[in-house]
Amino acid sequence: MLDVVGKRYLYFLISALIILPGLVSLLMPGGVRLGIDFAGGAIMTLRVDDVTPGELREAFADLGHPEAIVQRSGDGVYLVRTAPLEPEQRDEAGNVVAPSERQRIEEALRQRFGDLDVLAFDFVSPVIAREVVVNALIALGAACVGILVYLWWAFRKVKQAYRYGTCAVIALVHDTLVTMGVYSILGRFFPLEIDAMFVTAMLTMIGFSVHDTIVVFDRIRENLLRYPSEQFERVVNHSIMQTVGRSLNTSLTVLLTLAALALFGGSTIRGFVVVLIVGITAGTYSSIFNASQLLVVWERDEIRRWWRALRGQEQMAAA
Repeated sequence: MLDVVGKRYLYFLISALIILPGLVSLLMPGGVRLGIDFAGGAIMTLRVDDVTPGELREAFADLGHPEAIVQRSGDGVYLVRTAPLEPEQRDEAGNVVAPSERQRIEEALRQRFGDLDVLAFDFVSPVIAREVVVNALIALGAACVGILVYLWWAFRKVKQAYRYGTCAVIALVHDTLVTMGVYSILGRFFPLEIDAMFVTAMLTMIGFSVHDTIVVFDRIRENLLRYPSEQFERVVNHSIMQTVGRSLNTSLTVLLTLAALALFGGSTIRGFVVVLIVGITAGTYSSIFNASQLLVVWERDEIRRWWRALRGQEQMAAA
């Protein structure tokens, strides 16, 4: 039987090496590109022939929007994201005094490029965007708290059941950091934005990851009750080997489906699929190589021993 638990620090190191570049990318300027749902603004889907993204970007700059982001999403189809556009102005009688900025932009683009179709137009005010950010953070926090409380209750018959919920939440933090870090790095090369679909994908990933972790933890609980005199490390290692095949097979079937969606699903859901692919891969890794290993570290009280050894070395150096 493979000694997975005995190499736990190697797996912790691998996680750290994966998380570190993502954290650096997140902390650097432009670490995340906020979508219209979080930053506010307008996004237009335009169909216009014989126009390059550079020409369209220059046209928006001439119209007072140098911040416009132009992305090609198909043959002659472009997604243009701008700052919030001014609405139309009316007098006291309700008559239109000045057309909306959207109308002025559409007319100017038609005069410049000829035929132009607006396939879609979305607008989110900055106030609503801030509310979306707060609600998204509350949703993520509530999910983690609910998971902690549920696992604490589900494993109440096991000694120190709170450790299972805590280790599961730590594994979720690992999955979140990996996913956001990789997404940030990819966002520097591809048009990936953090929007409402991103939050949906993160919550889906959290649910999948916790499900995988619970499978391993539940087998650990069964084996602890079955072999109460066995060493905790051996029970955890045996439990991991009993469930690793199921975890890998389940994740592989999901990843194959997501790969098909990434290839043939179109650009509108590509960011959603990328988050799920990275998150499910990280979740499968953490449920096997991180969450269960943290239980062993906690059971052996290794963190406290490290701290005592470090304090002893500092005192000796000071003396």
